[in-house]
This record gives sequence, C-alpha cells and structure tokens, in this order.
Amino acid sequence: MKAKCAALFLTLAMLLALCACGSGSAGSVELIVFAAASLTETMDRIIEDYKTVAPGVTITPTYDSSGTLLKQIQEGAVCDLFFSAAPTQMDVLEGENALLSGTRRDLLENKVALAVPEGNPKGIESFDQLAELLREGDVFLAMGNSDVPVGQYTQKIFSYYGLDEAALANAGVLTYGSNVKEVTTQVAEATVDCGIIYATDAFSAGLTTVDTATAGMCGQVIYPAAVLAASRHPDETKAFLDYLASGAAGEVFESVGFTPLG
Repeated sequence: MKAKCAALFLTLAMLLALCACGSGSAGSVELIVFAAASLTETMDRIIEDYKTVAPGVTITPTYDSSGTLLKQIQEGAVCDLFFSAAPTQMDVLEGENALLSGTRRDLLENKVALAVPEGNPKGIESFDQLAELLREGDVFLAMGNSDVPVGQYTQKIFSYYGLDEAALANAGVLTYGSNVKEVTTQVAEATVDCGIIYATDAFSAGLTTVDTATAGMCGQVIYPAAVLAASRHPDETKAFLDYLASGAAGEVFESVGFTPLG
C-alpha cells in the first residue's frame, strides 16, 4: 500500500512539474512594442499573424507619434521594441546607449503625400500649387507638430519652397495634429483643404493623394526599429524584429504602400 501511495505521489509530482513547465512556456512572454502611429493598421495585422508563428508570445502595441513615444521611453516606460517613423528619434536613443547593440535596422521606406478631402473642393493638384496658395493665404493646411516626424518632413518641404512656417501660422493657414492620424482625420473630415501625411495613411483612410514629395524636398522617409537595451525579453524581441523583416511581414507592409528594406 505504501509503495502504491509513493508511486501515485511521484506520478502526481511529475504531472505537476509538466504542467508548470507548460504554463511557463505558453503565453507567459509579453512584449511591449512602441510603434509610430502610421504603422497602426499594418502592425495590428502582423501581430495577429505572429500568433501562429509564436503562440507563446503576446505582443502589446502602443501607437503614437515617434516623438511622444521617445519621451515616454526616456521617462522610463516599459518597452521592448521601438519602431520609429524617422531616424531622428532612434538616433537619440542610440546616443543614450538605450538600444541593444546590433539590433537597430532600417525596415521600411514611406512617402510624404499631399492628401485632399473627397472631391478635392479646393482643386489642389501639387506641392508647387500648395506653396503658391500658402503664400497667397488662400488655403487651410493640416500638418504634424514639430516633434512629430511627419511634421518635421513638412518643415523641410516648407524650407524647400522658402516658406516661413511662423508667418504661415500667424496668417491662419495652418492647423496642427499631435500625430499623423490626427492630421489624416482632419483631411478625411474635410475640416481642412488638404494635409501633408504619409502615403500609407492616405491609402488606409481612402484619401486621394495628389502629389508625393521627392527625396530632394524632404529626404528619404525611413522607418528604423530596434530592441531596447532594457528589454525584459531580448531574445523573443529579437525574434519578433526578425519577423518584421521577413517576407511575410513585408507583404503586409507593401499592401498599404510601404517599401520593405529588409
């Protein structure tokens, strides 16, 4: 009897151990991903797809302007992976030694677009025309704030055309958004005559793009990603970053107009 009890106890102990191992490997790893607002639709799809690749990993995304996300990381927010809409914010973290060495990579290229509401009531056709309308005070343009990458690209476009942003703001021809989605919404709701956003956001929102900026006007629009040095799960985060650079993720990015860089 004692032998039977001992055997039963040993069997139960083994089963409990196996259950403990199983519960520790399945669904026990959560990755916090900070990504630019312009990545919202594509990242949501990729995160859903990744569940079949790594069922034991839960990915929790936060979307906002890259400038806002940078500030949150600097203030100590928990973050495993940062996916920015411009190199500037990533450069800051790299300068602070906040990135896990060797993990930074340029994943995507986007385009800065001039988008208009349905029907294009103002008849805007190009950045050249927009520049003239701004000088004449005969247009209402939505753009990103100065700490938002799309706003910084817009400032470069102003510089290209010799436009004074402060003077335009004082003239009442500009309105701002705290991230690219806010600017996109203003265009979609026709509260402005046009907006400068990303081509991918215009596509996702079903907006008409009348022109795209050249690299000479605002530089290349590069999206870098990197694992944070403070990541709680560096190996799992690196694996997800590898997936973001894969062909499967690339197809999702391409579907809205991104150009994968590998």
